[in-house]
Amino acid sequence: QVRLVESGGGSVKPGGSLRLSCAASVLTFSNYAMSWYRQTPGKERELVASFHRGSLATNYADSVKGRFTVGRVSAENTVYLQMNSLKPEDTAVYFCNARSYYNTALDYWGQGTQVTVSS
Repeated sequence: QVRLVESGGGSVKPGGSLRLSCAASVLTFSNYAMSWYRQTPGKERELVASFHRGSLATNYADSVKGRFTVGRVSAENTVYLQMNSLKPEDTAVYFCNARSYYNTALDYWGQGTQVTVSS
């Protein structure tokens, strides 16, 4: 069974950086779109960044373009989200997602990791 485990969240001051990781078990990256979402209380989960077919294509929410970078470490079956120049509005719970290209029912989520940006 596919399992996604996020790590790397924490508290940081505005302008700081964090790197989130998502370790995927029993998953063939080339068969899935890998994405990061975030959610704050009372709001819907929003797409932050994703990559497709082995990092050949990436896309980002306008609010994080130029500051966040998504990628993978194939040897470790891990997806990361490098977050630089963090702002208070980036504060949220961040979730890793894997969605199959071939079967939309195969849609997996991690448990989430808290990111807090505050002075």
